[in-house]
Amino acid sequence: MAKKCDVLGKTSTVGGKYSNRIRATQFNPTGKRRRQVNLQKKKVFVEETGKTYNLTLSTRAIKTIAKQGAHKVLKKAGIL
Repeated sequence: MAKKCDVLGKTSTVGGKYSNRIRATQFNPTGKRRRQVNLQKKKVFVEETGKTYNLTLSTRAIKTIAKQGAHKVLKKAGIL
């Protein structure tokens, strides 16, 4: 299973690390590292349909569901 948010579609990104010694140059000896998205497995109950959905959500998506409501967010994401 891919590490991806079911609602927002967030995935990991690749970013570089800098040492302060050579910050102004193009040379980057520390390489790149993968930054993972903060994913949580949650059960989301939708009152309008009376069903519970098991989803893998990013923490941003959890906040969005808490603010806007599960039915509206899941319908917009195409899960309902």
